[in-house]
Amino acid sequence: MKILIITGPPYSGKGTQCRILKEKFGYNHISTGDQCRIEKENNTVIGKIMSEYEEKGDLVPDAIIKDLFEKIIDKNLKGEGIILDGYPRTISQVKDLIKLVTLKELKIKKVVHINVPHNELLVRAQKRAETSNRIDDKDVRIHKKRIEVYEQFTQPAIEFMKSNLNFIEVDGLGKIEEITEKIIQNLK
Repeated sequence: MKILIITGPPYSGKGTQCRILKEKFGYNHISTGDQCRIEKENNTVIGKIMSEYEEKGDLVPDAIIKDLFEKIIDKNLKGEGIILDGYPRTISQVKDLIKLVTLKELKIKKVVHINVPHNELLVRAQKRAETSNRIDDKDVRIHKKRIEVYEQFTQPAIEFMKSNLNFIEVDGLGKIEEITEKIIQNLK
């Protein structure tokens, strides 16, 4: 099983690109946000803990995410591959994932970073708030908090992945199809 990591700031279009790439490659799309929502909807212990952090726009602690992703990877071992959307988000999570992948004798094919300027992220956040039914998308303060948390915790993780994994960066401005094409060209 191959692992493809799609990363970028909040509102950069990661989820959209992951859904398209899932169809193109036949990989399972594993969204951190979706997995957390499932845990919360099922009112699991882990879901309750996640809710407390996410409602404030904070990151869920690494140990909880590590346990969740170990289960997810085990569930998907027989598939062609998985696309990780929104994970890993911290240097600790990157290191945990590398250890897990090594232990399971798997391979991280590539890390694709979708780069979008800060001001465009806020515009996209507002657009998503208009079309989304998610409560967390309605609050501008949460939009800003998510971007701040990304810059504080995830940006260093991206620099770590850039140095330690097969890493590519893609300009996230333009039409969805153009961004997809850039990603696919870089995956070849």
